[in-house]
Amino acid sequence: MGVSAKVSDKVKDAAQDTQEQLQTLRAQVEQLLNEKVTPVLAEAAGRAETAVHSARGITNARVESVSAQVRSQPIVAIGIATAVGYLLGRVAR
Repeated sequence: MGVSAKVSDKVKDAAQDTQEQLQTLRAQVEQLLNEKVTPVLAEAAGRAETAVHSARGITNARVESVSAQVRSQPIVAIGIATAVGYLLGRVAR
């Protein structure tokens, strides 16, 4: 066996070893993602969904409260809306 054949075999062995290490690393990364990252993301998504539900409930309650006040005092609501519109019109100029 010549020198070039030995070098060629060493290069092939190094390439195969590198490929095996990459496969091992890939498997470790997948395991890490499945065991650590995915559950954390699922928990964060659950918390976000709960927060959105809560915010939606609060917003709906506020809208109902304002609607009830407008129904009970329509003249005051019209006056406030007129004043706000006027102020916004002055500021926009």
